[in-house]
Amino acid sequence: MNTKFVVAGSVLWACSALATEVVTHPAVPMDQLTVTQLRGIYSMRQQNWPDGTSVKVFVLSAKSPIHQSFAKEKLQMFPYQLDRIWQKITYSGLGSAPVVLTSEQQMREMVANTEGAIGYIENPDELSKLKVIHVTQ
Repeated sequence: MNTKFVVAGSVLWACSALATEVVTHPAVPMDQLTVTQLRGIYSMRQQNWPDGTSVKVFVLSAKSPIHQSFAKEKLQMFPYQLDRIWQKITYSGLGSAPVVLTSEQQMREMVANTEGAIGYIENPDELSKLKVIHVTQ
């Protein structure tokens, strides 16, 4: 019986340890965003932060498990829905898609070093140069 609790606790801890976090450049003037605001940013509709700084959106490849987790957990969308939005914006000439990065490490570096940047990572223990944004309903 104790084994069941240990296994269940370990699974819960592992799931929470791998939670995807929304992160920004430290100078971004926000500490939290609603799901609606975050969708506005990732659908490229919100192009500026409240202080006027341009929003620079970074993403991982659509095939990345971290990207899939971010889309489902934080945006409450499927990754293919984001791809369709970005394709429509790009092909209609109304804007450009986010910058696609190749790794979580590159995401950390680009967000930390780009004013107005927003991204997401799955490794919250290495957030020293990044600001964590809390996503609310």
